[in-house]
Amino acid sequence: MGDMVKRTEELDPADLAEHPVWEYVSPDDTIVRPVLDIPVESLRSRIVGTRLRLANGQDIWAILSNVHLRSLRKNEHFLAVWVEREGQWCELARYHDADHNRRGPERLADFLGLTVAEVFPLTYDISAVACGLREAVRGVIAAEPKERLTEDELIALALESDGLK
Repeated sequence: MGDMVKRTEELDPADLAEHPVWEYVSPDDTIVRPVLDIPVESLRSRIVGTRLRLANGQDIWAILSNVHLRSLRKNEHFLAVWVEREGQWCELARYHDADHNRRGPERLADFLGLTVAEVFPLTYDISAVACGLREAVRGVIAAEPKERLTEDELIALALESDGLK
């Protein structure tokens, strides 16, 4: 089973339920294979499938990437989210993404047929498959971060060591 590979866009909730953690095996981040040795101590070059809890209490399937298990600040600015609905995926653009106006919180809420207030904040719990700071493995995703960083601040944060090898 460790040799099973899939394109990221082909993953579905059944794949994520069977294998929550997947790692990239192609240089263009389009092909993944399941990680069988869990819990993991790093999600570098990996994605994790989980159920998100919406603000209205509804649970939905999602894929998280750029999860930093030891940096809440990096998660606040860089954690990426794709949510599933009826076999389709929708990615949430972050405030610093060029297409934030087209794929931001309002677009995600529209995709789910809900209001922004019914969707955000999102919460997740990946503690069964990843080890890290409690608030990083049981996290909250706000519609917008508490503070917006400048481009230089974002670059500095991205380059900041997270203590992992």
